[in-house]
Amino acid sequence: MRIIIYTGKGGVGKTSIAAATAVQLAQQGLRTLVMSTDAAHSLSDAFDQPLSDQPKELHDCLWGIEVNSLRETERNWGAVQQWLSGMMKWAELEDISSEEIMIFPGMEEIFSLMQIKTHAQSGKYDVIIVDCAPTGETLRLLSYPNLMKWWLEKIFPFERRLIKVVRPVSKVVMGGLELPNDDVLNSIERFVRELEEMNKILLDRDVTSVRIVLNPEKMVIAESRRAFTYLNLFGFNTDAILVNRVIPEEAREGFLANWHHIHQRYDEEIKTCFEPLPIFRIPLMPSEVSGRLHLEQLSQVGFGDTDMSNILFSGQTEQVRKENGQYILEISLPFVSKDEIELSQKGDELIVQIGSYKRKLVLPRSLVGRAIESARITEHVLNLHFSESINQF
Repeated sequence: MRIIIYTGKGGVGKTSIAAATAVQLAQQGLRTLVMSTDAAHSLSDAFDQPLSDQPKELHDCLWGIEVNSLRETERNWGAVQQWLSGMMKWAELEDISSEEIMIFPGMEEIFSLMQIKTHAQSGKYDVIIVDCAPTGETLRLLSYPNLMKWWLEKIFPFERRLIKVVRPVSKVVMGGLELPNDDVLNSIERFVRELEEMNKILLDRDVTSVRIVLNPEKMVIAESRRAFTYLNLFGFNTDAILVNRVIPEEAREGFLANWHHIHQRYDEEIKTCFEPLPIFRIPLMPSEVSGRLHLEQLSQVGFGDTDMSNILFSGQTEQVRKENGQYILEISLPFVSKDEIELSQKGDELIVQIGSYKRKLVLPRSLVGRAIESARITEHVLNLHFSESINQF
């Protein structure tokens, strides 16, 4: 079983890349499901076929689905919504705006993401390709399970016991307010447990990998670098970078000449930021990518002979841990000695230079403003020890 998640800044073309990957793998005879969990679905446009919230066969060994976030919310959150609705009625807030706030920010996207677990455990597919939400939303969603698990194990049991004690007097003291019953509490607990199961699947490096789609442009690269840092921090395996809509050599003259020059300049920047991950450069296609034939062409030009079902890279290139109150950043640097390394730090950016090779990292917030106190190489890993105090600017 393989799960491949595509994410990237909005508008970079991740839906087309995800669909092209699905087409390639289906042609190899793998039972492939391509699913969109992005609220702004465009997968049906990529295949030029209508899709729904149920898998639809698009071709031999290929199915597509656009997850209906509202329906998933009703299915997973119905009991909670019903209780919240009663609470709103008690508070005399029965209007459209109160209905809207019964769904907490990000919840609809989480319920959509949980469909990955459902289809992965169904046994019907060899590969699931996920066209995920833009990077900012994806990172937030992927980090939720750890927080929810902590809440369920540390806080929820006390809340549940407290509610049982208070419920008999709540209607009298609070004028008829109904506290959540066992159905509501069980629904919340079931949701968090399923979220935890989904997280285990997504963190399984033998099953799941994340691929970042970007364009060779300044703002897109900056967001992709930050996404790469946090995916590493959360323990997800990023196994490839796909640079989409690169101006091809045959278009280097005329109106697109300057864009060609810009893309060439940023090509080196992408290398320094993301190597040793494999980097695929996918040219701007001569026409819009819509329909299976165009997706086949995109896969041939963009992926070549590479089997995109494989795990293309394994291992974290950096991670942060805390030891005796001190933060330590670990960076994988094979075949390098400490004397070869030069470090420079500016704001949230760390630059590691080894000879002519330079790598730029975006530091997580926990390390921004902390000075590097020491550095050492242990088993091909650079360990940077940061100060406990944050510099005041």
